[in-house]
Amino acid sequence: MPPVKRANSIDVARQAGVSRTTVSFVLNNVPDVTISDSTRKRVLEAARSLNYHPNAAGRKLVSGKSRTLGLVLCQSPEQVSADALLPQVLLGVEQAAIQQGYQVLLKPVEPNAPLGYTKIVNENFVDGILLSGPRENDQEIIRLHEDGFPVMLMGQLPDSSIPFVDIDASAGAETAAKHLIECGHRRIAMITNAPLTFTSAQQRRDGYARALEESGLAMDESLVKEGNYTPASGYAAMTELLALSSPPTAIFVASDVVAMGAMLAAKRAGLCIPRDLALVGFDDIPLAEYFDPPLTTVHLPAFGLGLAGGERLIRLIQNEGLDEEAVLMQSELIIRESA
Repeated sequence: MPPVKRANSIDVARQAGVSRTTVSFVLNNVPDVTISDSTRKRVLEAARSLNYHPNAAGRKLVSGKSRTLGLVLCQSPEQVSADALLPQVLLGVEQAAIQQGYQVLLKPVEPNAPLGYTKIVNENFVDGILLSGPRENDQEIIRLHEDGFPVMLMGQLPDSSIPFVDIDASAGAETAAKHLIECGHRRIAMITNAPLTFTSAQQRRDGYARALEESGLAMDESLVKEGNYTPASGYAAMTELLALSSPPTAIFVASDVVAMGAMLAAKRAGLCIPRDLALVGFDDIPLAEYFDPPLTTVHLPAFGLGLAGGERLIRLIQNEGLDEEAVLMQSELIIRESA
């Protein structure tokens, strides 16, 4: 059976009785072009009846805009595949994009890849970048912002003027650590969500340290281990903590995904959670309540972050301005059975 021919703009122009240029102007919503309502209606009806949709490259050529948001993750492919919170964030960004007639391009960029963001801008026809998980002192994204390219962060870059949407991760981590202190623990370890070169990891460590200080507990650097977004990193970090001459009685793991590996390491060491070792996570991924035991964790509004980030990036792209440069959302401790 021969393949069905896909309609193109010439077919739409022929059916509507207009030029191909007029079709492009109407379907790409090109501003400052005078087209009568009756002509516009004929073009839209012809496109609908032929099931024709302009592609991204065509939109780019006509309007100079691709109507595409670049959702960029500062992670390796392995880390992205382990990110159980990503689907909720992506759904939020998609919702914001759909409402304004945009689409979303998801791109992971290796943390140390040179000119990774610039390559996306130059080759993938995005109108703006929503960067999740910025690194400390990320000069490339700062340069793009200073050059006037629309950039929005999900996360923060201290000492930069790039607008952002984020949660108050430091406050959430402080709440998690204080819960363990209120449960009677005094030797409390932490496994970070990522290396401390990432600002999100620094913020969560700061909250943990503040909870200890406010409770009169000394900060012991040997009790802080770095995770790297994956269960394997949590497993390795927990193994190191349990090998200490004086191991912790409780652990704050700043990522539920990392906590999966940490819990497995504890169980293989013969420990019972929470009887022998209490544990609190961070993120409240959809699987958290089905861990064994169900995970006490800090709920992060992932969909809301994606939605707000997408909406605010579109405002930048459309030169609409922002009411505020920073949006900081609150988290909530969800108490289950691991602590």
